[in-house]
Amino acid sequence: MIDLEQIYRAERGRVLASLIRLLGSFELADEALADAFLAAAAQWPRDGLPANPRTWLISAGRFKAIDRLRKSGRFKTIAPELQRQIESEDTMPAERQDIEDDTLRLIFTCCHPALSADAQVALTLREVCGLTTEEIAAAYLAKPAALAQRIVRAKARIREAHLPYEVPAAADWPERLDTVLHTIYLIFNEGYSASSGDALIRHELCAEAVRLARLLAALQPSADTDGLLALMLLHQSRAAARVGEDGAIILLEQQDRARWNAALIEEGAALAERAFTTPPVGSYTIQAMIAATHAAARIPGDTDWIQIVALYDLLLRAEPTPIVALNRAVAIAMRDGPEAGLVLVEPLAADALATYRFAHATKADLLRRLGRRAEAQMAYRDALKFTEQDAERRFIEGRIAELT
Repeated sequence: MIDLEQIYRAERGRVLASLIRLLGSFELADEALADAFLAAAAQWPRDGLPANPRTWLISAGRFKAIDRLRKSGRFKTIAPELQRQIESEDTMPAERQDIEDDTLRLIFTCCHPALSADAQVALTLREVCGLTTEEIAAAYLAKPAALAQRIVRAKARIREAHLPYEVPAAADWPERLDTVLHTIYLIFNEGYSASSGDALIRHELCAEAVRLARLLAALQPSADTDGLLALMLLHQSRAAARVGEDGAIILLEQQDRARWNAALIEEGAALAERAFTTPPVGSYTIQAMIAATHAAARIPGDTDWIQIVALYDLLLRAEPTPIVALNRAVAIAMRDGPEAGLVLVEPLAADALATYRFAHATKADLLRRLGRRAEAQMAYRDALKFTEQDAERRFIEGRIAELT
């Protein structure tokens, strides 16, 4: 039986990216994507799964868009590239390097310096990850209506300014690379800890983020790219141990470390070490070194919390954000005890991270460890208010039940 939903999750982003390149329009590509999957739903159960589903979907979407344009009389307004293709009636080869690079092209377009930073993030998460406006708004503590307007304005800016859909020349990378790396990091984070839905992990997004980082490293090697790739590989090494057979969350200290992927740990740790010895040391590299320190511990009791706190001190200087401060507080709690961590977490949960679910969940866990059960219950309920992810909700509800 063909699992079209699984294929949609795995291929949607790359199919859409290719259609945007071919059609020169986000709106046309969105319509073509829907038409392609409708055609697949009708044909594949009858004819069987094609040898290359992604190429089939791109080709089907492209020709569905051409039919739409011909019927609507919009032929004269379409992108020159598509017009050339229609006039020549050429067909898409079964395999093209362009298809492999289209997602990266789309990210560079979404991250063009002509767009505001907020719009770059929102547009990329919408188009590359397929997140809904509501999901992006919840993840970045924004109002859905305002965020939707950012996305609309960003698309209009790309169209009106004729921003190129391409990976820029090497000379233009310095001003673009930081944003692109941040975007790939966000894609991985959404895959590693999904903001909503049934499953905690969206494996297709994790795999796509790693693929893009490898592609970036091949096109333009840099210590920051190595650091980001190392960080993702080290986190990905724990994926199989993070969720139980019933879909329940398994915390780091409770994971079966024999299920961690040794090959990914080895590759990630080597990349992290190399990047760490290449100044200036960036925040991804420091995070990768933290992940490598966790990975080096054969049992939870072997974890070098002194080293991890020292690395978080370094990270907080490089990236002085409330979320880094929260993660540092957790490490201090593991080194010095829950009371020491709680002193740092409570102000964050009350102010800068008042709507961030992990801040309240962290506060609740520290209170639980201190035996302050009623306060822990209240903090878990605060976390529940801002949690859309089903596995996380079940975990928090289980904690509340244990404390009742």
